[in-house]
Amino acid sequence: MTKAAVQSSSAPAIAAFLLVAKKARFSPFVLLSLLFMLLFSFLYGEELAALIGQRDRPHSSDLDVNLSAGGHQQPAETEAGWTTKKKRWQGRLPFAVNEEDEDEECDVFSGSWVKDEAAHPLYREEECPYIPPQLTCQAQGRPDRGYQSWRWQPHDCTLPAFNATQMLETLRDKRMMFVGDSLNRGQFTSMVCLLQSAIPSPEARSFEASPDQQHTVFTARDYNATVEFYWAPFLLQSNADDAVLHKISDRTVRNGSIAHHGRHWEGADVLVFNTYLWWCSGLRFRIMNGPIEEAKEEEMVWVSTEEAYGMAFRDMLQWVRDNMDFNSTRVFFTSMSPTHGKSQDWGDAPGGNCYNETAMIEDAEYWGTDSRRSVMRVIREILDGDGADVPVTFLNITQLSMYRKDAHTSIYKKQWNPLTPEQIADPRTYADCVHWCLPGLQDTWNELLYTKLFYP
Repeated sequence: MTKAAVQSSSAPAIAAFLLVAKKARFSPFVLLSLLFMLLFSFLYGEELAALIGQRDRPHSSDLDVNLSAGGHQQPAETEAGWTTKKKRWQGRLPFAVNEEDEDEECDVFSGSWVKDEAAHPLYREEECPYIPPQLTCQAQGRPDRGYQSWRWQPHDCTLPAFNATQMLETLRDKRMMFVGDSLNRGQFTSMVCLLQSAIPSPEARSFEASPDQQHTVFTARDYNATVEFYWAPFLLQSNADDAVLHKISDRTVRNGSIAHHGRHWEGADVLVFNTYLWWCSGLRFRIMNGPIEEAKEEEMVWVSTEEAYGMAFRDMLQWVRDNMDFNSTRVFFTSMSPTHGKSQDWGDAPGGNCYNETAMIEDAEYWGTDSRRSVMRVIREILDGDGADVPVTFLNITQLSMYRKDAHTSIYKKQWNPLTPEQIADPRTYADCVHWCLPGLQDTWNELLYTKLFYP
């Protein structure tokens, strides 16, 4: 409707108003003021409302990709439109030991690395029999140990010391499960090594994997507690679900298939999810609407990687809503683990990577080009919007791990195939700049998990 139409249709109303005002003997000043306000609202009401609405919207340039577990930022605008913000879950998180009225809050993910040879590493590689040969860097010939001796120091507080006995008591008669890819398996292995140090008797613990290697279980028998890992690199069903043979270039996930893997997570008391690296095969990702086993071209659709990732993240949250009791269980999500495959990112000559790197990156603002800020934004937009009702504790390990180009397994891991002459001549060509040595960086991830479990 145009302004002219509004003016024409408003004439009878104004006349009626004048008649009523005359009978009520209003003063001329009050009468004119009221008349002016009425006319202004007819003429400019919609424009004023739109102006106010536009002013209140956050600008995309103001978005901060750094997430904290305690409080997310305002909902952000996405390509698909504005997110629907749900009421944030209000309640005391299980396993918390801090007082409810404690107002002091510390961002434990913002800090710096300090050398601490007295207390780190938290265990020795040879003392933990559960580390796979892909992560035993010392046994595979790494000559230096400096990467093991760093402690993460938040700017405004100090992390509590990891107490394996307290953790085991908390997990008594319970299940902790890590769900995700090989990086989450590394964090799982780190947790097992941290806990087994408090179980000196080999008969009091066990470590078993399913025949297909998809499900691994560490049991602390005296506590009737298990720490488990379940392989699901996309969380959804995919064509890369084989825990051993999964090197597939045309990666595909099945839409709406969270229950395919989720049935194995039921009953867990503490869940630690991760998913990121497997999505980063390009700018677009292939989604299957039908069964993965019967892939048909007409049932496939290509979407942006961010859209596909958001779909999986929302499905994970819905599974948590349907299957977890927020009053007795906890859910964590570990942010993306950075890689260090481009030496020019940290100012070195092009062509290098993490190979032969023994010092960390000191630039506090460093962000490698291998890590997608857009994925971090997707997570934040969902947790601020339609996922705000799910009490997920976000372990923001990305920035603190970004500095640690020294901590990768590099060439110091078991090689399943003989090296070629070209690889032997140039070790950079087969250096693993994705995974991390143990003991090492991922022990810090678990120190942060421990902190947020008890002091959320």
